[in-house]
Amino acid sequence: MNRILPVAMLATALVSAQNSPMPGTPQTPTTAQDPREWLEEVTSERALTWVRERNAESQKVLADTPEFRATYDRILAVLDSTARIPYVGKRGDYYYNFWQDAQNPRGLWRRTTLDEYVKDAPKWEVVLDLDALGKKENENWVWHGARFLQPENRLCLISLSRGGADASVTREFDMDKRDFVADGFVLPEAKGGASWRDRDSVFVSTDFGPGSMTSSGYPRIAKLWRRGTPLSSATIVAEGKVEDVMLQASRDHTKGFERDIVYRGITFYTNEVFVLRDGKPIKIEKPDSANANLHREWLLLDLRDDWAVGGATYTAGTLLACKLDAFLAGERTFDVLFAPTERSSLAGFSPLQNHVLLNVLDNVRNRISVLTHKDGKWQSEPLPGLPEFGTISASAIDDETCDDFFLTITDYLTPTSLYLGTIAAAGQTQPPLRKLKSLPSFFDATGLEVEQREALSKDGTRIPYFLVSKKGLPRNGKNPTLLYGYGGFEVSMTPNYSAGVGSSWLSQGGVYAVANIRGGGEFGPKWHQAALKQDRNKCYEDFAAVAKDLIAQKITSPAHLGAQGGSNGGLLMGNMLVMYPELFGAIVCQVPLLDMLRYHKLLAGASWMGEYGNPDDPKEAEWLRRYSPYHNLQATGKYPKVLFTTSTRDDRVHPGHARKMMAQMMEQGHPALYYENIEGGHGGAADNKQAAHMAALSYTFLWQMLK
Repeated sequence: MNRILPVAMLATALVSAQNSPMPGTPQTPTTAQDPREWLEEVTSERALTWVRERNAESQKVLADTPEFRATYDRILAVLDSTARIPYVGKRGDYYYNFWQDAQNPRGLWRRTTLDEYVKDAPKWEVVLDLDALGKKENENWVWHGARFLQPENRLCLISLSRGGADASVTREFDMDKRDFVADGFVLPEAKGGASWRDRDSVFVSTDFGPGSMTSSGYPRIAKLWRRGTPLSSATIVAEGKVEDVMLQASRDHTKGFERDIVYRGITFYTNEVFVLRDGKPIKIEKPDSANANLHREWLLLDLRDDWAVGGATYTAGTLLACKLDAFLAGERTFDVLFAPTERSSLAGFSPLQNHVLLNVLDNVRNRISVLTHKDGKWQSEPLPGLPEFGTISASAIDDETCDDFFLTITDYLTPTSLYLGTIAAAGQTQPPLRKLKSLPSFFDATGLEVEQREALSKDGTRIPYFLVSKKGLPRNGKNPTLLYGYGGFEVSMTPNYSAGVGSSWLSQGGVYAVANIRGGGEFGPKWHQAALKQDRNKCYEDFAAVAKDLIAQKITSPAHLGAQGGSNGGLLMGNMLVMYPELFGAIVCQVPLLDMLRYHKLLAGASWMGEYGNPDDPKEAEWLRRYSPYHNLQATGKYPKVLFTTSTRDDRVHPGHARKMMAQMMEQGHPALYYENIEGGHGGAADNKQAAHMAALSYTFLWQMLK
């Protein structure tokens, strides 16, 4: 299942008013009778004609300028650069990578060996050329990944999307023949997918017809499909409820620990997990809000709420471990692998063959430890040789056969580097990390610095934020400043090296800030839960507090302060527009949610009711209306200039949100621009040229508004 994920950093045009309401009359559409609902008809000719007209207006004002062309060329050069790090995943003896550049806009799926990969210029073996495939089949295929049949790793299930939508087609592929398997497994286009049970059967969760999908638009039924039989003959393994988010079945192929697993997503934040034994489901009796990870003989539980069990109470954010078989037999004694503090949280963990890498976020700074079960207890040692500042991610290379891992280190000014590490055997010295790859400096960071600052929110909560600027920045309130935020789904905004931000904003004299507001995961589940549902206003107050701090410190002023965010961050931007218009000179609102009284009826929207609330419940609809930008825009309001961007092919957040908001602004006579990519999915772009175009639109708009 896909989350709503943050979108990567991707003279004013006054749009003429049409059918303007009486002055002073706020437009508050209702879910029962919305005059703009026709714009939700994604591919209707009427709606697409409206889209093309808006695109032409934005093209003229933004894209038909020298500034846009220069920005576009810079960003495309970065995206097409062969100096980018080719991240890989290991399957068998090979390391696989998906690569896009100027010659291969749709991409190459390729592989190499470790001996080759460590070289500056590895030799790659092309497995599948998506540009050639798309041309051959007359399809605009976008890569959605592959699942290998282990342990042979010869057969795989490849997922391909038309135009970048979440829905995909799954097809069986033979690695030896470099071709799709004739009469192999083929799953028609739908959300969901397939995973291997064994060579001659797959678990399938897809659209089986009426009644087989949840209200969120994901599969609610998992079936076992046997080779050589029609999909209609697949037998049911498990079923969820229509009101669930989704259901899927999979197999753990770890040698000696093979097992079938069913995952039932009840809401976005609650789930049930079952182990199938002799075809019968055995439920893992955990809190529904806890996430379960099965690794070899271990059950690892990541708690999102406090849990009193076995005579002990464990706080939300704790990571617990116990033997799976003992747990299923009734044992409730756990080892605590991590317990949170007020300013630290679990950023993640990655099991290796014999260890677990623990990643902790300490005041938004990563710390990595190695956990080892020895002499009947878990022992922890810090991973040596890591920087004090920056974002660090660690992941197992092959958790079945070795204790090797990849480590990625990045920050706002230091090009991202990829390292190879391994955990030494007992009694041996820990070998140093081996640097494999590093990005070049895509922009000149000389004279720039990073600060971590804090603002006080309305209720007195300390809100950290990062500030990237020139050393000795003049505090005259005139610095063009871009404030970025997300604030939802327990997603943490940590430092990262963005060539787009660096080359198109920082190196051009701009100041960049990132707010770690509530709703994110910077300080664990409670930081996220503090801004759920009726408390959603907290994340908006937090973001506004950071904006006010930037202004109070005379780093910038409203005329020179811009804000940007996408997806859930697009909802954040919509609320900055209607709640705090006096703080900003420009807002970029990307693939946004904006109609919060109808979002649950659009595409995957129902899956996010655990985050926002249920508009069909009158009590919850009351608070949803308070932070529904579409329902709080007023004809008499004075708003900063705004650019809305979205994608026709986004089948996660409906483009109707941005379309209707733009139409309403036009009717009320507010200045706004709109651009909708006809392809691209929820990321907004299907290839590098599209991605560069969308990003260049945003930066051109911001510079026009904030200079």
